[in-house]
Amino acid sequence: MDKILSFISIGIYVFLIFCRTSTAADTLIFKHGSFELRFLNTGVYRRLLASTSGDYCDNDGLCGANGMCDISNSQVCSCLKGFKPKRPEKWNLGEYTEGCVRPELLKCQIKVGFMKYAAVKLPDNTNSWVNQSMNLMECRASCLSNCSCMAYSSSGIKGEGSGCTIWFGDLINIRKLLAGGQDLYIRMPASELNANCRKTKIAVIVVSIASIVSGMLLAVCCICRKSSKFKEKMGKHGTMSQNCEGQKEDLEVPLFSLSTIATATDNFSFNKKLGEGGFGPVYKGRLIDGQEIAVKRLSQSSGQGSNEFKTEVRLIAKLQHRNLVRLLGCCIEGEEKLLIYEHMPNKSLDFYIFDQTQSRLLYWSKRFHIICGIARGLLYLHQDSRLRIIHRDLKASNVLLDKEMNPKISDFGLAKTFGGDQNEGVTRTVVGTYGYMAPEYAIDGQFSVKSDVFSFGILLLEIVSGKRSRGFYDPDEHLNLIGHAWRLWKGGRSLELIDESLSDACALSEVLHCIHISLLCVQQLPEDRPTMSSVILMLGDGGALPQPKRPGFFGGRYSSQADSSSSKNEISSPFDSTITVLEAR
Repeated sequence: MDKILSFISIGIYVFLIFCRTSTAADTLIFKHGSFELRFLNTGVYRRLLASTSGDYCDNDGLCGANGMCDISNSQVCSCLKGFKPKRPEKWNLGEYTEGCVRPELLKCQIKVGFMKYAAVKLPDNTNSWVNQSMNLMECRASCLSNCSCMAYSSSGIKGEGSGCTIWFGDLINIRKLLAGGQDLYIRMPASELNANCRKTKIAVIVVSIASIVSGMLLAVCCICRKSSKFKEKMGKHGTMSQNCEGQKEDLEVPLFSLSTIATATDNFSFNKKLGEGGFGPVYKGRLIDGQEIAVKRLSQSSGQGSNEFKTEVRLIAKLQHRNLVRLLGCCIEGEEKLLIYEHMPNKSLDFYIFDQTQSRLLYWSKRFHIICGIARGLLYLHQDSRLRIIHRDLKASNVLLDKEMNPKISDFGLAKTFGGDQNEGVTRTVVGTYGYMAPEYAIDGQFSVKSDVFSFGILLLEIVSGKRSRGFYDPDEHLNLIGHAWRLWKGGRSLELIDESLSDACALSEVLHCIHISLLCVQQLPEDRPTMSSVILMLGDGGALPQPKRPGFFGGRYSSQADSSSSKNEISSPFDSTITVLEAR
């Protein structure tokens, strides 16, 4: 009996942890004696691809050879089983046309089998052979006996097993269909087929065990929630406090108790302080399980109020992308409002690019990697997330760097969401950071995805030049950083803009290409600026670019009034934020 009670207690504890971390991407491990059960919790991505001209997958050769197009996936193109991208660097940037290849060519002597793909549009008939008199079994035998055979399928339109089509060489224009389609059998080494079978059996066993355990735990949980001891136990583990529970509303994130966070940060010790922005201080902490965290503590005098706090919680909790910072949870107790993030050991981008010593650590290839990562993160916000999201405060201090120096966009307190076909909005209160705001937003309060594109263009200029947009002033020409870059580009002297710390080691053609892209992003009119999907294509292709038009905020320094409107001076920190407020005209 004691063993049964012990097992149930451990099960409840595991179930609670699972409930608490259901929004994070991690693995939960349940151990009891020699028994071990692992739960993998992953985010679900949906990509909404629409076009006025038709289906995105109808583009000929979109996924290249041996690739499959699936409009329902976040990444529409994927390689067939047993294949890998031919050019991974282009594949990661969304350029799929060069397709996929096998890691090793199939040899005629090895044992082979066939992987079935159901409900697909069959490949183009190039390099194919058709025999209407064969059935499906005869078709398989014919393909198996020919070393050059790549795949086979029934040639009947309804896929009822009549006729035979065999393909030789690369397979082009395969796509997954939401309804209908035919079965396609692709030649594979027997070793890979056996490995897939083993994985499937293990998955079925794990899911079955998990379903049984979950049912038991749900029943026990309903009983135990009625007892006060159960609530006290939750408070001890820091999952949520009674004070937090009443205020959690629909935040959909794990809630930590204030005592848990105070312990993790040594009671918000000065020695744990990472930096401070307009919202308040940020502290480094360590949870009881050893995980390092960054705690954003909202100041009562902050320009960011409860609405901005809840906006950031709701938004970032639902965003799952490698180039967006991950929110672990929050705490709301009394006047305290805390956000708990994953800790970024390499601080923020401005710590490096604006410092003469630290900037030498960012050689060009690393800077270009950061540029591409920021672009991919913005594309996800603008196009691939469930709602179209406008960040409205993209700047160097809001780009954090992990231990591999991968960029992660942070600080969503000022973000706005669009639903359906909405593309732009207007606000009477302009918030953001001077030097990064688009003209139509700073002057008229109009914002759209093109507002973020403008901010990205400014950030790109800063990364290339090592100079801050806000504060740079050319006294001879009376120009700010945008005007300075425009004058040098028009005069064929763009090399003078490049950060001196890059010296001659950088790829000059690629740097000049990025300067050109930045000037396209900061054009005066929003309709002239490219979208982030176009920017990513430009970054991956070194070809000719269109000529940019005159940029916005071309000349002169910002007024003294604008400079004084900032709620805080800019400080290099992982969560630095400058919030400005202007009345729109």
